[in-house]
Amino acid sequence: MGTTQRARTLRQGGHQAEALLWLELEAHKLGGYRFTRQFSIGPFFADFACREKWLVVEIDGHQHADSSYDRRRDDFMRAQGYSILRLWNHDVLNHRTSVCKTILAALDGRFRERRCGRFRFVFTPRPFDSIS
Repeated sequence: MGTTQRARTLRQGGHQAEALLWLELEAHKLGGYRFTRQFSIGPFFADFACREKWLVVEIDGHQHADSSYDRRRDDFMRAQGYSILRLWNHDVLNHRTSVCKTILAALDGRFRERRCGRFRFVFTPRPFDSIS
């Protein structure tokens, strides 16, 4: 299956939390940033990606808490220059406003790395980030 068809299949088979978050992200609704859903990065697909800010947003269930596959995926995407923000399905379903504020904070560079029970963000510095 080709990349475009695989992304289309993933979008159609997504879960409720992804669909609800997409309502917030589509059409530049969140801070004017443009997101792509099921964006291909090498052999992997990001749930959502803001290519302008090199940010991947992943929406996960608890089965992903200690996933070695997700660690490999994150390592690959970070090697490509993407920062990764992982959020829980539960939070998207029940605390969408807070989730959107968290995504905006990551996009606006208001935190560099943070891990807590509610989400995990790993910042990946880009070579041009340090250039004035």
